[in-house]
Amino acid sequence: MRPEILYPLFGPTTNLAGIGPRLAALYTQLCGDSVVDLLWHFPISVIDRRYQPKINAAEPGRVATLTVTVGTHAKPPGRNARQPYRVTVFDDTGEMGLVFFHGRADYLEKSLPEGSTRVISGRVEAYSGKLQMTHPDFIVPESERDQVTIVQPVYPLTAGISQNQVGKALRNALAKTTELPEWIDPSVLQRDGWASWHMSLKAVHAPGSPDNLEADDPARMRLAYDELLASQLAVAMLRANRRRQTGARVTGDGALRARVLAALPFRLTNGQEQAVRDIATDMASDNRMLRLLQGDVGSGKTVVALLTMLIAVEAGSQAALMAPTEILAQQHYQTILPLAEAAGIEITLITGRTKAKARRATLDGLASGQIALAIGTHALFQSDVAFKALALAVIDEQHRFGVHQRLTLGAKGRAVDMLVMTATPIPRTLTLALYGDMDESRLTEKPAGRRPIDTRTIDLERLDDVYGAVGRALDQGAKIYWVCPLVEESVAIDLAAATDRAHSLGQFFGDRVGLVHGQMKGKEKDAVMNRFAGDSDAPVDLLVATTVIEVGVDVAAATVMVIEHAERFGLAQLHQLRGRVGRGEKPSTCLLLYGKGITGTARARLKILRDSQDGFRIAEEDLRLRGGGEILGTRQSGLPDFRLADLSAHADLLAMARDDARLILDRDPNLETERGRALRVLLYLFRRDAVAGYLKSG
Repeated sequence: MRPEILYPLFGPTTNLAGIGPRLAALYTQLCGDSVVDLLWHFPISVIDRRYQPKINAAEPGRVATLTVTVGTHAKPPGRNARQPYRVTVFDDTGEMGLVFFHGRADYLEKSLPEGSTRVISGRVEAYSGKLQMTHPDFIVPESERDQVTIVQPVYPLTAGISQNQVGKALRNALAKTTELPEWIDPSVLQRDGWASWHMSLKAVHAPGSPDNLEADDPARMRLAYDELLASQLAVAMLRANRRRQTGARVTGDGALRARVLAALPFRLTNGQEQAVRDIATDMASDNRMLRLLQGDVGSGKTVVALLTMLIAVEAGSQAALMAPTEILAQQHYQTILPLAEAAGIEITLITGRTKAKARRATLDGLASGQIALAIGTHALFQSDVAFKALALAVIDEQHRFGVHQRLTLGAKGRAVDMLVMTATPIPRTLTLALYGDMDESRLTEKPAGRRPIDTRTIDLERLDDVYGAVGRALDQGAKIYWVCPLVEESVAIDLAAATDRAHSLGQFFGDRVGLVHGQMKGKEKDAVMNRFAGDSDAPVDLLVATTVIEVGVDVAAATVMVIEHAERFGLAQLHQLRGRVGRGEKPSTCLLLYGKGITGTARARLKILRDSQDGFRIAEEDLRLRGGGEILGTRQSGLPDFRLADLSAHADLLAMARDDARLILDRDPNLETERGRALRVLLYLFRRDAVAGYLKSG
């Protein structure tokens, strides 16, 4: 159970004064639904409100805090909404105007009674030779001056919540905190000059200068280390628990694998052969396997997965492969089916759209053991799916699944070995953070015959030239992807929408243009993809898509990839998209189109992609330039959500936390010492509750 000392922190935000159900819903959207989520919502900039001049000495363009006497109110004439509400204020040196657009008279008369003294704070402006302040940030009585003349932290916001509301909520949240038992070794605190958890938390929310916002600020480093230590301690406990679990020895005679290898049109790379050997060794041991297989685009992970699954089948058991989308599951099925037939084994596909009659036959075949291999989506771990003897589960694109889903599939058999695959190369630092409980194999070589992809960056103002190049490629028989970041036009973000782009391209190239996006029904997507793959009398040669085609889609005839507003994508995601072409014998091209106002950092990122085909190097650069939070594109349920640590800046802290976690468990495996009990509090503080079940009570 969660320690009692943490109860106030895990209460709902409605426990804080001034936050009712409506605001609570907005805070949930902004940062989370509990008090501790609000505490982890750190400031991103500061406003220095300590400048307190007299009116005549106030510098235009600066934020100033002034003590003034309220003069006359001038309401806009009639109902003219274009005219602002004006209030004159003065001191012994002069006067200035306060300007309020759409100002409510009743509110302003109450906030600024004529003749009263008020402290106002905001940006001073010069207008028509006079000083004014538009919509002051603060209007308070003189008795509250000390609450305004500060270096004010500025927080990320969401529509409906103001900066002042967040500041007040955080003051109330901090009032609910107390000092917690110290879980960091005192020698580390002394060496690095770190304060206690409570003092560090208060310091982060009261920055004295912009320097205090940096990742290397001592208070931020201390809290980042707390989060990383909780993460690495949980990972180490998971790993220790897994090693305590007895596995089932799974060994095969190699007969089925030999048939598949004979049927392959290519030889395995050295990396593939080594990965299969490592996996076979894991499966033959007394411990359960939990191995991560990382591979760059086109490195041949699916073949390694199939050979791994055949070890289970050779041993008289079954294997399952789970993919995050129907498109990817279907792709795996089509790739594996002819090889499974060559090996003489039965294979099935289960998705949410499998018809009832076929599903019933499939379930019977899995339960009886007649079907050896199952490929599917999350439909695989539904309660009515039962295996006679599941020995191996392969999870593709693990970061798109939650840990719970992975464990649910593993529970379909006894001591099921687990192979987790990702086609998104992950930097070493992030691998340590995300998958530290797993053994790792990397595929860095491309199969023979793979050509490098000619990658170019082009200004979107040259769109007519791109249309011309696309037309010439189509005339030469090319298949082309055109990727857009949005499905429909957004008023807020002026980006190309897939629907609008498909319509525009359709006017030039007619019925040869197809559209695929995540909001389409599965049948519609499949129909378009089949036309693009050439399985139709009405082929699609130019496929406009969102990032639904990012992973796993394999059309060997596709040789051109156009990515619109490439500057809005992560490098790892761009590399994945580029990997959809270059799969056949013909030369392939990737065009990265960028929009107006592209930043220097964005240019540098696109240059890295243009100059390199190495997904692991690209991933390292992506981490350096963007930080860990976005490295895999959209945050997914399987990722630990680091709120305080920035893995690009805190890589040294992560390594230190890993070493510390190992040492802690070596000395105190059940966290029973004084420090161990403090570390239990740490685990609950960062919601690593699940691993607490591995500890003896105490």
